[in-house]
Order: sequence, then structure tokens, then C-alpha cells
Amino acid sequence: MDDAITQWFDPAEVRCKSPYGAVGSGTKVTFTVRPRRQDCFAGGVLTARWEFDDDKVTQTPLAWSGLDGDLDCFSGELDTAGYVGLVWYTIRLYRFDGSFEDSGEYQLTVWDGKERVAPWFGEGVTYQIFPDRFHRLSIPDPTGMVGGRWVHQDWREEPVHRPDEHGEIRNRDFFGGSLAGIEAKLPYLESLGVETVYLCPIFEGPENHRYGTADYEKVDPMLGTNADFTRLCEKAHALGMRVMLDGVFNHTGFVSKYFNGDGFYPTVGAGQSPDSPYVDWFYFHHWPDQYTSWWGIYSMPTTNKENPEWLEYITGENGVIRSWLRAGADGWRLDVADELPDRVVHAIHEAARAEKPDAVVIGEVWEDASNKIAYDVRRRHVLGGHCDGVMNYPVKNAMLGFLLGDSGENFRLAVESQRQNYPRWAFYSGMNSLGTHDTVRALTLLGEGSAYGEWSKDERAESRLSPEARARGKARLKLGSLALYALPGSPTLYYGDEAGLEGFEDPFNRRTYPWGEEDKELLDWFAALGKLRKTRAALRRGELEWLPCSERTVGFVRHLDGECLTVCLNAGTEPAELELPAGETVSLPPLSGVLLDGDGNQLLHT
Repeated sequence: MDDAITQWFDPAEVRCKSPYGAVGSGTKVTFTVRPRRQDCFAGGVLTARWEFDDDKVTQTPLAWSGLDGDLDCFSGELDTAGYVGLVWYTIRLYRFDGSFEDSGEYQLTVWDGKERVAPWFGEGVTYQIFPDRFHRLSIPDPTGMVGGRWVHQDWREEPVHRPDEHGEIRNRDFFGGSLAGIEAKLPYLESLGVETVYLCPIFEGPENHRYGTADYEKVDPMLGTNADFTRLCEKAHALGMRVMLDGVFNHTGFVSKYFNGDGFYPTVGAGQSPDSPYVDWFYFHHWPDQYTSWWGIYSMPTTNKENPEWLEYITGENGVIRSWLRAGADGWRLDVADELPDRVVHAIHEAARAEKPDAVVIGEVWEDASNKIAYDVRRRHVLGGHCDGVMNYPVKNAMLGFLLGDSGENFRLAVESQRQNYPRWAFYSGMNSLGTHDTVRALTLLGEGSAYGEWSKDERAESRLSPEARARGKARLKLGSLALYALPGSPTLYYGDEAGLEGFEDPFNRRTYPWGEEDKELLDWFAALGKLRKTRAALRRGELEWLPCSERTVGFVRHLDGECLTVCLNAGTEPAELELPAGETVSLPPLSGVLLDGDGNQLLHT
């Protein structure tokens, strides 16, 4: 890519591309290249490849449009009328002598122009709960329940991580957290400023994670009843909170009323008879022992998304999506959204909106959702009518990387890449976290500095942070959370992170909440963050502007209707200074951060 072009064409700069970022279909986009006059360019052309229109190629002349000081300006307009999808474009500038220079390839996201997403999710704090491990009111009796499960008597015991005598890790050990237990702790969540309670699966299932659904129509009896769920939603709503469910539709359980591989259910499952009403809900290569399953895990047979009865069961008027919204839920998080065909995600979105116009659908997508390719198909996740937002793993990874040594500029670029590629509604509806049920606990990773994948399971199970590592992890956790609570998108707190829970990967990141043994310093920190996020409009929906970022510093501003808040972070081991927009500087000690109001007063500091 030629420096003469890259220096004077930046798609993130509105003088070069207007409007900024992704555009609604029908928008006319103006491109302006601004080379130095001394480089003697005579004109140019923008070549666009319209990927979702059979890779049609068009060329737009870039004609001379004036001077800006010692810069020539060459401009042209691209009309996106009638198109939804990605446009890949390059720029060629010609000199008077006939020579030319080419740019690299840039992405333009064109969404449908019709999508409207309710702001409640992205504006507020989300709290993710792994239901079995959050809070129990009594020790349940698992007799007669699906899955041959057993219950830990001691709430603080370690989850089982060793395989059984057959070499399987069956995840059949439970602790007995319940919906009533969550309901009892709603005032606690309110004290953290929580506005969305995101529940990992609550439907009946044989494993403690419940990602192998056994019955979509029924709350797992260890968690409670369907009526308990409705009551939880009513209590949450009364406190100003919404409830988001985890929908696992790519696969069901081998132990389920649909597959019924172990014969637990009275229904005739697909694994029991080729005449089962559910047999076409699955992909059998050789009935009954060879079938497609998620990642080859036999206990999670993959569903047949081409089957109309299955789709009706999930998205119909009385289907799973609408029924649970009717029961009190406010939105859905879609497990492994990349595994669901676009038309299925669209049907889920349509069903949710039909039942509740302000319902929100968030997809589990680990990469940039605007250009994700899954199974050789470019996905439509954020083009409108599909996902309203996604789990923001790219920003999570970038923030963790910054805290562990990567540059602040790389973090800024990661966030800016999404802001350019995503429609505004998707960027502002991202689920932003530092840890989830699928990743190492943030405190452990930030304290140790590594996931230590080379250690044995037993070593990781027994490991605890040293006092020095824990202090380091806490300092980094506070820095990272300050950034996430101040950025656009919903800051998402994984249960127990605010209490100082440690743990490597599953199941150690799924330990029980340490009631009565919380880290008071972290609790107070997250409560203060939650209060600011709830009360400061600029943090909820304000514009984002960056301060100069360095190797170990990050700074940005959120502003709205005269309210201006500034975040400054120093993840380094040496003191640092950040320059503010008005020219003042902020001095930061090592591993520290601060949130300032428009007058320079500290609202919060680590």
C-alpha cells in the first residue's frame, strides 16, 4: 500500500469517508482522497466489489474537488440503494505521467437501514449468572431428575474435573443454585447497578451447565418451576431489571425428550425409533448410532435446521422463543450463533420482535461479527433483522492484551475496527466482558499473566494466586472494568468476578459464589462503577472520542448534551502522563486509572 495514499485516506476520518462507519442501505457515501499536491496525482477511481450481489464490480471516478491547503482533494460518491451486505473497495490514484498507486482493500458495511434496537440492553450493566453456582437456599434432592445427577453437600467444594471410570467428564455434579436463590439476591444485583440479568441455560438438562437441553418447555426442576421463572422476572422488573435467557438451539441433549438416548422420557425419541416424530429433527448417517453432533460430542446431537416442524417449534407463535418472552423474559442470547443458518437467526429475531417489540437478541460470536465467515458463508449477523448485538470477544481480548502488555494503540484500533464495521445500534449493543463461563476467570488470568495451558488439570484445580499475583490481578481487573463500564455497549459482569473469584478454564471458572467471603475492595469498586453507569447519560449513550494512546496508556472521552467524561488508564509499571483535549495533562501512577468529569474532578480512580 502506497504511503502517499494511506497518509491521506483514512476510512475512519469523515473528511475521507462520509458518513462515518457502516451505513444504512440507500445511503450515498462520499469518498475523498487527499494526497499532497507535490505528488502530482491527476485523478483516481474507486473500485467496489459488492459481495452480496454476486461479487459485482463497479468503478466510481474520483475527480478533483478542490484544495485543502497543500492537499489535492479527489472525490466520488457511491450509492448503496437497494443493497444490503459488504462492499470491498480499493482506490487507485493516477499521476499525470500515467503511473498510478493502489491502496489496500477496505470494508464498507451496508445494513438494511430498517433495524431499530431498543437501547435498554446496551445502556445498562449486565450480570451473567451460571444458575447452578450462584445461590442456593437449600440442598436439593436429585432423586428422579434427569441425568443421574448428584449434589455437593458443601457449597464451597470444588467442581468435579476428573473423568469417570469410562473416561468421560459428564458434568453431572450439581450444587443446587436455584431461581429462588437468584430472586433472593436481586437487591444485591441492584446494589451493583445491574439492569440486565443474563442467565445461562435454565431449561431441564442432564448436565450442570444445561447446554444440552432436554426440554425447552420446562425449567430444570433443581432450579424451580416455570412459575418461579415468571415470578423472578416480575421481581426483577419491579427493580428496573430485565431478564435475558440463553437459547441453545443448534443442538439438544442426547438425554432429552427429543433424542431420548437413554430412554428417560416417556416420549419416543429420535434415538429410539426411526418412526419417532423427532427423527427428522436430527442428522442420522446410520441410525441410531451415527449422527451429527456439536464438535463430535455425542451427548449434544445437532438439530436439523432444514426441518420445518423444528423451526416452528422454536419460532412459531407458541414456540420456544415467544413462549418464554410471554412468561416474562425480555431477550435471548443465542448460543453458538455461527452454527445457526442466517434464516434461522432471522426467524428467531422476527419471533422475538413479534412477541415483544423491544426484545433484544444477542449472538455468541467470537470474532468480528460484520465479516464473519462460518461454514464458507459470510454471515448476516449485524446487517439488520438478525442479531441486535454480539458477545464482544474481540474487545475483551484486546483489553486483556493491553492489561498484559500489548499497546494501548492496539486496543484503540480493536475498538475502532468494530465502530467502523458495525452499525451504530450493534456497536452500542455489544456484550462487553472481561470473562465468561467459557474463559479463564479475569482475576486469575490478569494475576498469573497466563492461562497455563501446559499445566495438568489437577495443577490448575489446586492453583491459587499468591498475594503478589492477586494484588496485581486486582489492579488490572479494576483498570479493565473501568474501561468497559465507560465504553459503548453493555458492561457485562460474570458472577463472582466482583467478589474476587479465581479459576482457570471450565469447570474452575464455574465455582460457586463465595457468599460471606467476598473481596470487599472489589465489591465496593464494582458497585461504584455500576452507580456511575446507571446515572451518567454520557456513559450510557454518549459519543466516543479518543485521546492519544501509547504503548501502556489508553484515554478516551464520552460526551452527550454537554456532559463530558474522560477515562485515562496506565497499564504500565512506570508513571505516565496523558494529554487531555484542552491541553492539560493527567499524571497516572503505575497500574492506575481515573474517570474525570468535565471540570477535571475525579469521579472514580483505581
